[in-house]
Amino acid sequence: MKTFADKVAAITGAGSGMGRSLALALARHGAHLALSDIDEAGLAATVAACRDFGVRVTSQRLDVAERDAVFAWAARSAAAHGKIHLLFNNAGVSLSVPVATARLEDIEWLMNINFWGVVHGTQAFLPYLTASGEGHLVNTSSLFGIIAMPTQSAYNASKFAVRGFTEALRMELDLMHSPVSCTCVHPGGVATNIVQTSRIDDSIAALTGLDAQTHRRRANRLIDVTSADAAANQILAGVRRNARRVLVGADARRVDKLARLLGAGYQAVVVWLYRRTAMSRTSRLPHEHPTAGTDATTRSTAAE
Repeated sequence: MKTFADKVAAITGAGSGMGRSLALALARHGAHLALSDIDEAGLAATVAACRDFGVRVTSQRLDVAERDAVFAWAARSAAAHGKIHLLFNNAGVSLSVPVATARLEDIEWLMNINFWGVVHGTQAFLPYLTASGEGHLVNTSSLFGIIAMPTQSAYNASKFAVRGFTEALRMELDLMHSPVSCTCVHPGGVATNIVQTSRIDDSIAALTGLDAQTHRRRANRLIDVTSADAAANQILAGVRRNARRVLVGADARRVDKLARLLGAGYQAVVVWLYRRTAMSRTSRLPHEHPTAGTDATTRSTAAE
């Protein structure tokens, strides 16, 4: 797909971060939009900003974990716009907790959004993308769909699953000579709200040497590598060239090279880095001293 003008794009997680930036970038290119998010206020702000470009925008509050709701949104979007050419399965959440102390309900919460949300969106919109005669589907995996990290087992599982699901789908579409193609996106550190809305358990301190609050602050600093706008531009460039995958950010490209070079040996490097962190747990970055009397464990249920 070389141009986005007068195309119709559906985006989940459009209320903030990469979803909002994708919506705005597509609106600038003249694409019409069907937007969704569980965050109604954020979604409304994105809708208003996109309408300033003179394109048609529809929106719906949506929990991508609810399969029937996703299918209903797809049908309403197609009815409102006539066609759907693009789908960006972008909504996502994160969870930081060791396997031994992870709660099943937290793992299910994450998988229902990060993986099953992608499955629901793909299956709901694929018939409409096919009917458009020129469709493209973009599923968001992660840098953590390339390598695994301690305390990220559930997130890793969801993002590795998205990667496998999307790569298999791409080959199926190729074999069928489908008018639809798909791309798997692997963002590195992108400035989004995913850390603020993540669930972080205090038990990570045993592995990381950091309490939940300090972990969140450091994670915020680490992900602020690529702006959401820059990430959106890289993703759309990948769609234009029909890329099988897009590595977003220099950090994602470096880690991908490291993983290919070392194979499973990258795990030893990660363990060494974590042990260094744990051994220096009393060493804090500026302003990282926890506030007395504050509960460090956060269990937010908001989607990205």
